Amino acid sequence: MRNRSFGVFGVIAIVASVGLFLVLESTTEWVWYWNWLIAASVVAFIFYAYDKVSSKAGAGRIPELILHLLSLAGGFAGALLGMLVFRHKSNFRAHPLFVPIMVAGAVIWSFLIYWLITRA
Repeated sequence: MRNRSFGVFGVIAIVASVGLFLVLESTTEWVWYWNWLIAASVVAFIFYAYDKVSSKAGAGRIPELILHLLSLAGGFAGALLGMLVFRHKSNFRAHPLFVPIMVAGAVIWSFLIYWLITRA
């Protein structure tokens, strides 16, 4: 069941992020990486909300790896906001990797954007 939920939520995350990115690309004049960071953050925030509701209801959960990958893929702001707003995955003893992975995602994207800006 774990591999199935990983695949299902992984596909949902990819489709939702890319879909929202394409909507932002076609409706804004922003540089592509801002659109991607916004799209990934919105999806990460929604995933944190869904996972919190699922945890209270005892329903199927989103695998932690999906939440980590969303943070690294650019959704670190939405993940952090979701963690704070929903008080979800905020027990650092039980979930020691969440904040460091969010920070790593922010650092990776900061360096990528800096490189893209200085290269132009």
